[in-house]
Amino acid sequence: MKIGILTSTPGEWHVRKLVEVFNRYNLTPYLFSIKKFMAKIGLKPKVASEGNVLEDMDAVIVREAPIASLEHLIFRMDVLHRLEDLGVKVINSPSCIEKTCDKYYTSYLFEDLGLPTPKTVVTEDFWEAMDAFKELGEDVVVKPLFGAQGKGTFRVDNRDVAHRYFRFLQLSRNTFYLQEFIPHNKEDIRVFIVGDKVVSAMKRKGETWKTNISQGAVAEKIKPAKELKEKSLKITQFLGCEYAGVDILKSEDGKYYFIEVNSIPAWRGLQTVTEKNIAEEILKHVIKLVKK
Repeated sequence: MKIGILTSTPGEWHVRKLVEVFNRYNLTPYLFSIKKFMAKIGLKPKVASEGNVLEDMDAVIVREAPIASLEHLIFRMDVLHRLEDLGVKVINSPSCIEKTCDKYYTSYLFEDLGLPTPKTVVTEDFWEAMDAFKELGEDVVVKPLFGAQGKGTFRVDNRDVAHRYFRFLQLSRNTFYLQEFIPHNKEDIRVFIVGDKVVSAMKRKGETWKTNISQGAVAEKIKPAKELKEKSLKITQFLGCEYAGVDILKSEDGKYYFIEVNSIPAWRGLQTVTEKNIAEEILKHVIKLVKK
C-alpha cells in the first residue's frame, strides 16, 4: 500500500505526527510538495512532484493548500481532480477543499442545511458594505473570503473605522465578507470528525474574541452535545469530508452558531487534551478507504 502526504513543509508538526504513525504501521511515508506539481497529457508520468510519480499512489493525504496566485490554486486543484480520475484516493477530495476554503459557500450551505450561522453579507461594493455594517448592528467580523487560523480577520465596531478599513479593502480589490459579531465569552468549540464519527472535541478559550489556538487560545476537552455531533456530521458528510474540524460558537445567551468547516484541519491543540492519537485515527481511516 502506497500512501503519500502532500506538503511543502515536511518538518511541520502535523506531518511529523503522521510520519510517526506511518512508521508504526510499517508503511513508507511518501512526501510530495503540492507546490511542485507537474502534469502531462499524452506523456508519462501523468502527474509528478519533484520527479516522483503520483498516479502510482493508492492514496494521498492533503496536508497543505497554501495561499497562492489564482492560476496556481486552480492548477493545484486540477491536479488533485486528475489524481482522483486516475484512481488515487485524495483525502480530502479537491471538491471538498474547494467548497470549505470558500467561506461564503460554506456559510450558505449552513443556512440551506438548516444549521444556524451568523447573519452574513458578501459584496464587492464599498457602499453596500457600509450599508451592511449598519444592517448587521455596527459590530461585525470582517474576514478574507479565503483564509485560515484567524489571519486577516478583524472586528469592526466603529463606523469611522469601518469607512477607512473598507476603503482600504476596496483599493486592494478585496471582497467584503461581513458577519455579525456574536458575543461568545472569548470561547468556541472545535468538533473533530474522522469518517462518520466524532473523534474528539475541545473548547478553545482565547485571550481576545479570537479563539484560534494559533492566536494564543487554550484548549479544554469537552464532550459535545448529541445535537452538535449530529449537525457537525451532517455538514461534513454533505461536503464529502473524510476528516474535518467544525467550528461552532456558543453565544452568551446559549445559542449555537456554525462558523466554518476546515478540510485541512490542525489538531495540535486538540491533541494536548485528548487520549486519542488523531494522526493514527486519520491513517486508519485512509487505510480503510484504500482497502474498500
